[in-house]
Amino acid sequence: MLEETKNMKFKRVATKRVKDILKKFDLLENCSNKSHYQYSNEEVIKIFSTLEKRLKEVKATFKIEKNASKDFTL
Repeated sequence: MLEETKNMKFKRVATKRVKDILKKFDLLENCSNKSHYQYSNEEVIKIFSTLEKRLKEVKATFKIEKNASKDFTL
């Protein structure tokens, strides 16, 4: 049996976690149904400001570097 590499583990764990987050977004989207919920624009802005801030923080931990060159190579 092959030993799981760090990249294989990353793909396995990250895939599950992203799918879980997307399911939570679906649940949050259900809250937009005005026939079941009442909310203000300020509340919606607060929700998305919080999510965007946290996403930016998490993205920064991955240290994504932009390629300075306009030529693409792998």
